[in-house]
Amino acid sequence: MITLKRRKYGRRKVCRFCADSSITIDYKEPRTLRYYTTERGKIIPRRISGCCAKHQRELTLAIKRARHIALLPFSAQGSN
Repeated sequence: MITLKRRKYGRRKVCRFCADSSITIDYKEPRTLRYYTTERGKIIPRRISGCCAKHQRELTLAIKRARHIALLPFSAQGSN
C-alpha cells in the first residue's frame, strides 16, 4: 500500500504594514520593532513574520539602526 503525504495548506499571512497604512516602520519605535525580533535578539525571517519583501527590508534596516543607537539589544541579556 502506498501512503501519500498530505500537504498542509495554512492561511496565507498578510503583511501588517500593507494591510494597515497607519502603522509606520520607524527605528525610534522599539515597541513595534520588538515584535519582529526573537527573545535572543535575532530578526525574524519573512516566511515567519508574514511581511512582504519591501517591508521586511525596511524592518531590517530599522532594527539595525535601533540597535546601533541602543534602543534594541544586539543579543539577549545575560548570554555568554
